[in-house]
This record gives sequence, structure tokens and C-alpha cells, in this order.
Amino acid sequence: MSGKIRYSVILSAALLFAACTDKKEAEVPEGPSASLSQMSEVNAALENNADKFTSTYEIFVYSFFDSDQDGIGDLNGITSKLDYIRDLGFNAVWLTPVCDSPTYHKYDVRDYMKIDPQFGTMEDFDALVSAFHENGISIITDLVLNHTSVEHPWFTQAADYLRSIGDAEPDINECPYVDYFNFSREFQTGYASLQGTGWYYEARFWEGMPDLNLDSEAVKDEIGKIMDFWIGHGVDGFRLDAVTSYYTGNDDGSIAFLQWLAERGRQTKEDLYFVAEAWTDRSTYAKYYASGINSMFDFAFADSGGIIASALKGSYSAKDYVTAMSSEQELYASYSQYYRNAPFYTNHDMGRSAGYYAGDDGSKTKLAGAMNILMSGNVYVYYGEELGMKGAGKDENKRAPMYWTAGESEGKCAGPENMDDIEMKFPAYDEQKDDPYSILNYYHEAVKIRDAFPSVANGKVTASEYCTDTAAVFEKDDGEHEPVLIAMNISAEPCEIDLGSSGYTKLSAVLTVSGEYITFADGKLVLPAYGTAVLTK
Repeated sequence: MSGKIRYSVILSAALLFAACTDKKEAEVPEGPSASLSQMSEVNAALENNADKFTSTYEIFVYSFFDSDQDGIGDLNGITSKLDYIRDLGFNAVWLTPVCDSPTYHKYDVRDYMKIDPQFGTMEDFDALVSAFHENGISIITDLVLNHTSVEHPWFTQAADYLRSIGDAEPDINECPYVDYFNFSREFQTGYASLQGTGWYYEARFWEGMPDLNLDSEAVKDEIGKIMDFWIGHGVDGFRLDAVTSYYTGNDDGSIAFLQWLAERGRQTKEDLYFVAEAWTDRSTYAKYYASGINSMFDFAFADSGGIIASALKGSYSAKDYVTAMSSEQELYASYSQYYRNAPFYTNHDMGRSAGYYAGDDGSKTKLAGAMNILMSGNVYVYYGEELGMKGAGKDENKRAPMYWTAGESEGKCAGPENMDDIEMKFPAYDEQKDDPYSILNYYHEAVKIRDAFPSVANGKVTASEYCTDTAAVFEKDDGEHEPVLIAMNISAEPCEIDLGSSGYTKLSAVLTVSGEYITFADGKLVLPAYGTAVLTK
């Protein structure tokens, strides 16, 4: 089978979840409360108070779950895993492109109003949306507007027309589709040659992806119809691909188009949600909030060189992490008071996070997940991160099959054809699900905490005076609900924080990476290595 994966678990369960530091006997209470299941005990009573779009699970459809045994993930496969996603606590799902396309990733659309046959049918999509909606989970789909496939009828008809007229000037009355793309008789950077003609066309990503002419009113009309179509099929929002490429090198032009897009979409669905990808520096993507869209992906915190990974590698401090969260709020609000940040840690274009930390026994991988999940806004988690999957290098490796089992099993996908063999570092789902200290169950507890305290998702971050280089301590308050104080130990050594004058008196939720206990008595909070505590008043 092409794309077959070789999985192996490098660390034994005993080594993986061993304590990171020596425990002091005085820090561990005696009796039943000294159980190694502190997370289960303290967090057990937490209730889900999450609003819509607070935690979103990204699914790369091709690699998630295969319902028809052809090796390719599909819509029915996702529907069959509804309970898994719901039980993790997510209230939204982002599906990478599902439209008809000649590639495995589907970011080159051939038909915007057709489900790719590899993934199923429109009836399958409708069933998926209905099932998830019944369980309170919203659906976000990828909307790729910068470019189409060269196999899209708009482009093939335009190309055939240009070949037919030779050196004559094109007439959009004869072929309206020549105005749908950016054709030129002169070669320009980012342009590809149109075979059989003296013409070139803009294709910034790849010659198989011709860029659309977003100045064309006819193209805008088509886009409006596309949004209406998917809204009619129950979609709650759109993830917008590569928005800085709408008008390459012209942020003002791209922002203006986004503003039109948001206004047009909300004519059909007033509460339509938009989240956009602008893979650039924070000062640049912050400007895109002026368009009026809801969210921009917060790239500053993501990837192996982002703020989260840098803090855990020691090149950033815990204070830097807190300061970055606090300072960006004012930046984003300067462009839109209605912004909703979209923090994420990895996605389908980035290396998997379990490969970021050499020698990690799972502790840093876990805490990094919490550092993302406990940020404000609508947080995104890429499928498989909750298992500590690995995958780096070529794009196919970053989109490996969901690690349901170490070996082949029913429903497990084959993966993209050109993917390398991947040795997984941590156990598969079927092993992790019953281990209270697995990465999977840690993620479950982290999302549970996020959903239990509205101020975690919606609150403004204020750095605490108790923050140190190794302890991230910050308050979150949304002005309507109970404020919380979050304390994270990002080091491999235990730490003690005296919170006596903070006003926070109750240890309300905890996250521990091993069996070490978090204590809070007489205002003194003791966090073990990589431990996290949530306190309330």
C-alpha cells in the first residue's frame, strides 16, 4: 500500500510518565487526597460553560478516518468520530478543503460546489453538519479564494480561448473567464507561462494554482454564490487561506477585499464567522482586523520558533510569554474592538510539536498544549497533537494519518502517497485513552478547564506581579464572569509562589504532567515541574 507508515513507540509508558523532579515529602498530602489522579479529583466538578467558537479542532480530511477502506479519510469517517471530538471538549471543527480537486490536499479547487469524490457526497456532508450541530459543535470549512486549480472550468475555458485567438486582443464578451484571472503578455515575478500561447498568468504558489482576479465584479459575484451555497448547507464559518496573497505586496488591497467578503457573507448569515491565515509578522497580520473579520491566526505563538516553543526551550522566559499575550491585546484592539484572537500551536503546514523538544518525556509536549489552549480567543488544535504525533519535513509528513493504532487497523488512513516512514514518539490512541497521564487525557483536561471558566477564553490578560522567569502568572477577566489566575511552571524544577495578597483563595483546576501533586495552603502555591494551576476568588 503506498504511503504505508512504520510506527514505533520509542519510550515505554513507565519512562514516559515518570516524575521529572524529586518530590519533597512535605509537598504531598497524606490520605485519599494524595492520589495520583489529582486532575480527575480537582477538575471533576467543572461544568461546560463555553460559548460558541472557543475551541476548534482542525481536521485534515484526507488523513483522519477512513470509512470505506480505500485508505483515504472521508466525511463519513469524521462523522463516525463525533463522540471522540465531542468528548475532548471542542465546540467547533475546521475541515480543510472538501471541494473537488485533483490533489490530495484539495487547496486547488476544481469545483467550488461539489464534494471531492474521495471524501464522499454532498449528502454525506449534510449528514456530518447535522450530526455535529445536534451535539453543539459548529463547522468551519476552508474557503480558498486566492487561486483555483488549472483544471477549474473557468481557467480551462479562458486558456482555450486565448489559444484560439492567437495574437488578437481578448474580448471578455466572447469569453468572460479571461477576466477571472490575471493574464499578461509580459513575464512578471510570480507568473507562469500559458502553454501554447504568448501569455502568462499569475500563479504565486504553483503553476497548477492560477490566482483569481479579485478586482473582477464577475469573480466577486461567483464568490458570493459560493458562500451562499455553503451557508445553505449549514456551514457556520469559513477559514480563509493565504489572505496576504489576495493582492501580493499590497496589504491595503487584501484588507479591502476581506472587508467586502465579510460584509457580503453576513448579508446571508448575520453571525457568519471568519478566521484568516496571514503567515507573516504580528504587526502586519494585526492590520487585517481592520477588515472586520472575526479572527486572525496568531502565528507569533506557533511553530518550533514561536513564543510557546521558545519559552519551553529556554530562549524566552515565562514573563516573555505573558507579556506577549498582554501586549498583543492593545495592538489588535487598535484595529477592531470586536477582534477575537485565534491562537494555535501547529497546523497542517508546520512540523508536529512532539519533534520540537529533544529528549522530552512528554512533559514539554503537554505543557505546550496547555500554553496554547489556555490563551484568549478561539483556540485551534491540529488533529493528532493531542496524541503527541510526529511529522516534519515535506508537507505530506505533517499530514500523516491520525494515530488511532500503532499498526494497521480498520479506519486508519494510508496517508499521502509521498509521505516518508514516520517513527512515532508516543503511544497511539488505543494505548493513551486509558492512561490518566497520557498526552490525550492531559489535552482533555486542558480543554475542560478552558470550557469551564469563560474568562479563560474571553478574558483580558493582565500580567501578575508574581510572574517570574520560570513561572507564568497572569489574571484573566472578561468583565462578566468569574476572573481567574493562571500559574504555569515552565521549568523542570518545582517552584513556590506566595499568592497571599492576590485575593485568589481557591485552587479550582489543575494540570499536572505526571503524578506530582500541586498544593495551595496559606496563600502559598507549590507547582511541580511543568505544573499548571487555575485559581479563583
